Amino acid sequence: MTILDRLFLLLTGLIALYLIWYFWKKQKESPCGCNIYYIISFLVLLISGVLLIFGGWGLLNNNLVAVVASLIPFSLATGLIYRFYKKAGVWYLLLMLIGLILIIIARFGGMESMNKVVYPLFHAIAGLTIVLVPIIEAGKKTVKGSFVWVAIGGIAISLGGMALAFIKAGKQFLFFSSLKSVTAILAPLLFLVALFFAIGFVKGD
Repeated sequence: MTILDRLFLLLTGLIALYLIWYFWKKQKESPCGCNIYYIISFLVLLISGVLLIFGGWGLLNNNLVAVVASLIPFSLATGLIYRFYKKAGVWYLLLMLIGLILIIIARFGGMESMNKVVYPLFHAIAGLTIVLVPIIEAGKKTVKGSFVWVAIGGIAISLGGMALAFIKAGKQFLFFSSLKSVTAILAPLLFLVALFFAIGFVKGD
């Protein structure tokens, strides 16, 4: 990992820290279960960034890190459902919990074939939620148009996640042919994802 990578990860952590404060403040002013899920998501992003700064990209191969990192899209997607479709919130949370449990079983149980299915499947569900909900709600004018930046952040983080999943499965994704090619752009990608989320949530919702 280069110094520039660590700088991008540090900036990502600072944005995540700001968003944690922002949603904590928002929760005090206007309580909503969505804020709690947003906080969990950005807290995990903050911790993951710090761990990568000190531990390097090799941590991406750690099963525990992979499972915990899943909380970023899962919690964010659940927060969006609770924010805009409250009645479906419990069911969506249950779906994400099932996905997380299956990922834990597959990862720690050494079930590689199962992992190749459940990991991309549930990440795709969460990713689509993060992309589609902001676009739909912005289209309905329930939020400002700038909330679409959350969707853009969702697209970026989904591409990075899918690239890692495909490479670990021994397949090429787009122009990414190795883990090294993914990690070369992962730090700036995470920074952009955090920045897009910050713009979307702060300026759009």
